[in-house]
Amino acid sequence: MIRLFDIVLSLLGLVVGAPLLVAVAIIGMFDTGSPIFRQVRVGRHQQPFTLVKFRTMAQGTASVPTHLASSSSVTRFGSFLRRTKLDELPQLWNVLKGEMSLVGPRPGLFNQEELTRERAKRGVYAVRPGITGLAQVQGVDMSTPGLLAEMDQKMILSLTPATYVKYIIKTLTGQGSGDRIVG
Repeated sequence: MIRLFDIVLSLLGLVVGAPLLVAVAIIGMFDTGSPIFRQVRVGRHQQPFTLVKFRTMAQGTASVPTHLASSSSVTRFGSFLRRTKLDELPQLWNVLKGEMSLVGPRPGLFNQEELTRERAKRGVYAVRPGITGLAQVQGVDMSTPGLLAEMDQKMILSLTPATYVKYIIKTLTGQGSGDRIVG
């Protein structure tokens, strides 16, 4: 049932949001010279997949978790994209392809070893990673790997179609926050 929601909602989002996606890409081209950001992340069953987002940091920024990146790396337009969560829109393609779900644990990087261990212990990799979830609407980010893995496990064990919709609505209405960036 959840996969069906993912397919329908991501396809709808890509079609209806196409003008916005194009506009953000054009502005992003002027902002960073390369509006799309691709990064290999840890997916379901710890398999790698390439996540796509709108670029919010200057090209050449080190490939580290967001909470370890310098705030000076974020462009002015990138700050707007992060604040409005528009930087996440291209991930609808990852959802449509079946690499992600709209709701699930945010995919980490392979160099986030502590987070990977904590999630593996709790069975988090049995599900597709997501664009949003319990941790995101509660403001828990990747800077606290143990707590994040616990929240991910709690969400997975209690995920129903109703909670799936609840997390999406909370995200769309601005509840929660993205990963913190150091000053």
